[in-house]
Amino acid sequence: MRKSLIAGAAVALTFATAAPALAANSPGTASAGSADFAKGTQTFKVEPLAVCTVNPDAAGTVTGSSPAVSRTGLKIGETSSTCTTEVVNPDEFLTRTKSSARGTGFELSALTAQKGPRLKIAEWTVTCDADDKGTRADWELKGMAGWTGLPQEIPAGYVHEIKAASGTVLARAKFTDTVFPEPNDGGLAMTLLRITFEPSSGYTGSITVGSTACSPTP
Repeated sequence: MRKSLIAGAAVALTFATAAPALAANSPGTASAGSADFAKGTQTFKVEPLAVCTVNPDAAGTVTGSSPAVSRTGLKIGETSSTCTTEVVNPDEFLTRTKSSARGTGFELSALTAQKGPRLKIAEWTVTCDADDKGTRADWELKGMAGWTGLPQEIPAGYVHEIKAASGTVLARAKFTDTVFPEPNDGGLAMTLLRITFEPSSGYTGSITVGSTACSPTP
């Protein structure tokens, strides 16, 4: 199955009665993905790719990038990120931030040994925008292949079972997993996609595709 584009958004609003922000949520950060999985005594780890963090105290853009990586059963193309702080009203000290990561060429072939699908994503983007009123996360997935049974519109927190030809569940993929801080100050953190292996696959661990977080600006 191939889909040209799937996209969506999540929004967190700040209310006048919101409690003061805690340090639990980042002012703004983004990463194109990471991986930490194993098969027997073999371990496969990809440190967070193309990480950037906004500087909330000064206008400007921080960038991150990572070259293509390849592990047994997993390939990820070049990735990049940008984290920007913009002053929108210097008289009132109002700013806004944008934290965005982009990746290309994801291919998971590890499950084919168990008669599972070869999963591909040509391109993905995840973004967290923040201003003094609240935050919004946007995301896109392009050029997907091997995701049999995935709905045309993916609801927030949707879990997709990745199965072998026999119907055995080899892994579970959770899309757009969004976490709000407590107390909720209007911030959010989103993982675009997390693939978690089941014991039947022969693997343990998980793979993350795209993550971002941001908090309302002062």
